[in-house]
Amino acid sequence: MNPIPSLTPVNIEEMRQQVVQKFAALFESQTLTSHFSNNIGELVHNIHAEIESDLTQSMREVEGSNLAESEKDAISSSLQNAVTRCSRLNQTLDLLIGERDRQWHSNGRHLQQIMLEFHKTAEELVGTLIEKDLLERQSQVLESIILSHEKVSQWKAFVQEILTGFRSIFPFNFFFIAFSEEHGLSLFIYYLGDCSEEVKSSVRKKLSREMIAKLGLPVDAPLDIEEFQIPVPEKLDGVDEIEIIAVSVSTPELETLNLAGLLGVAYGSVQKLSPQEASVIRSILAVMVMVVGSSKVLSKTLAELEYYSTHDPLTGLHNRRYFNEMLEYEIGRSERHNHEFSILMLDLDDFKDVNDTYGHPCGDAVLKMVAEAMNAFVRKGDLVTRIGGDEFAIVLTETGKDNALIVAEKLRTALRKTPFEGTDGKQFHVTTSIGLMTFPLDAKNASDLMTGVDLGLYRAKELGKDGVCALDSIEDHIQANRGTRNYAETLRDALKQDRVIPYYQPIIDCRTGQVFAYETLARLLQPGGETISAGIFIETIERYGLGRELDRAIINKALGALKTRIASGNDSSRLFINLSAQEIQGRGVLGFAEQLCGEFNIPPQVVVFEILERDAIGDMTHMRKFLSDLRKKGFSFALDDFGSGYNSFHYLRELHFDYVKLDGAFVRNIFNSKVDYTLVHNLIRLCQGLDILTVAEFVESEEVLSELKKMGIDYAQGYHLGMPLPEMK
Repeated sequence: MNPIPSLTPVNIEEMRQQVVQKFAALFESQTLTSHFSNNIGELVHNIHAEIESDLTQSMREVEGSNLAESEKDAISSSLQNAVTRCSRLNQTLDLLIGERDRQWHSNGRHLQQIMLEFHKTAEELVGTLIEKDLLERQSQVLESIILSHEKVSQWKAFVQEILTGFRSIFPFNFFFIAFSEEHGLSLFIYYLGDCSEEVKSSVRKKLSREMIAKLGLPVDAPLDIEEFQIPVPEKLDGVDEIEIIAVSVSTPELETLNLAGLLGVAYGSVQKLSPQEASVIRSILAVMVMVVGSSKVLSKTLAELEYYSTHDPLTGLHNRRYFNEMLEYEIGRSERHNHEFSILMLDLDDFKDVNDTYGHPCGDAVLKMVAEAMNAFVRKGDLVTRIGGDEFAIVLTETGKDNALIVAEKLRTALRKTPFEGTDGKQFHVTTSIGLMTFPLDAKNASDLMTGVDLGLYRAKELGKDGVCALDSIEDHIQANRGTRNYAETLRDALKQDRVIPYYQPIIDCRTGQVFAYETLARLLQPGGETISAGIFIETIERYGLGRELDRAIINKALGALKTRIASGNDSSRLFINLSAQEIQGRGVLGFAEQLCGEFNIPPQVVVFEILERDAIGDMTHMRKFLSDLRKKGFSFALDDFGSGYNSFHYLRELHFDYVKLDGAFVRNIFNSKVDYTLVHNLIRLCQGLDILTVAEFVESEEVLSELKKMGIDYAQGYHLGMPLPEMK
């Protein structure tokens, strides 16, 4: 952090300079805060507008749905209330922004008033040093120097405006501003009045060097000169009697500030100045240093903010925000002129491997090269954007589907052939999957176009990557996706409303014929009272990440039911509970179950968690730890659908299971397929040799049960032995 300059002045002039610096910093801070607040307000308004649009669309979809009228009314009322609240929030935000603007302007006036009061006090302090009319003239100059967003965004014109007012109070002929730029020194020269080319030449050669010397800079340094003419009713014939007053940024008080490379300013006048006038002008120049430097910094900052609001900082391509704006524009333009246009959505295949293998700097370099290749490939008038991560979108204006496919294939091939170099110096290549949609052939609005191009991209991924996929009709896909999404929300609501309940199917001990355990099966309880089997909704549960909520809801209810059963004097039969695949990764389900067992006085040994074979063996690293934690807590484990997905059982050497449940597809068909019979028989023998207990699923007849007993099966379940019921019986 830069040190704060001392507030104790050596003299009156130094005190004035320090205070002016503080005021300039306050004006700068206020301007930045106001600009930032306006951007935030606009962003919030835009988000509210999107929410209101989404809610309105939802109300229309509800009205067109098959829900009962009472449900429609309830949902529509809730959505309408949300729209109303958003509208009220917008109104409230407008009031807050209005009050903020009022306060900002009020604070500006207060600061200006304080500044004027300071100069009034300084006038009283200097007494005989500065005449009263000089202080008044100084105040007039300072009153005109007020920063605002409009002025700093055009800072060069702002400087000319200040100089015009400055000259009307303290007449002068030239003004100089020196900057340190990347290429060297830049010098801005302002001519106030009509100057001949001869005078200008003398200013460049003589006065410029004199000004540079006064700033303590090398007089032989090359200068990049930019000249400005400020029209005033005066003509200057020569520069021999020019007096120059310069203020450098090299003072300790100014060196610590960020003034955008400003080195100093200078004032040149043919009029002779009294010591008092020179003192006043020097103090004004100190303010000018702050104003010019701050204006340039703010102008650059505002320009960067404006640029990066529509551009990706890594690749320099336009970003998602600009893409969305131009997509809407292109739809309107194409409708007016009866044109087609196409969208390409590109995603680099397995790009995460590039970052993981070569590091993110190498990945960034790949993205920049891909962006350059895309820009070089498309026509002038087409739009290439990076919309996030390794995804890019291209708008091909006035391009139909056939030509868009040709462009997409050529671009895909070109990118596939482009070599990239890793950190080890070795070359590698990346491939690209591309989705394609054409307006108005495939869709007639931005939402459906983007949905379709996403689906096309995902389809290209599913078909093996490094390909182009264009969906011929998007309507069915959109409706299917929306239907699935709506169903997911229905399931989410059901979980919140406690309408997902456990049913219990008995598992029979084949040696005694008695109930050995119950498997807990999830059922969705509909508002009308009917129940839906988990097989109908489990895929949607897993797809939309609701497995954790489902697992905990079923565990809580099932262990509660087991507690009641034990309390009523029944034996504590084992309870098999299905878990989703995500629980293998350690999401706390074992701790949750352990806590409930402690609260309900249920021995953990009677709880058996089961996970499908394909899920359990697909993540061996996490599975080892999961089984270790499970056994430490006293639970048992069952591998469900054993034999259904793996023709190699090498994992049995590393993992031990308490139970395996033979896939019911094999069990139910043992009399119709020699292959299934042999598989079941040998899987049972395999488990017996490994001391793993076996459970046969889908036992639907006495003949199947009898044959399984002959094979040595330990336990069995199925409709022949007991239907799933809401209670353990």
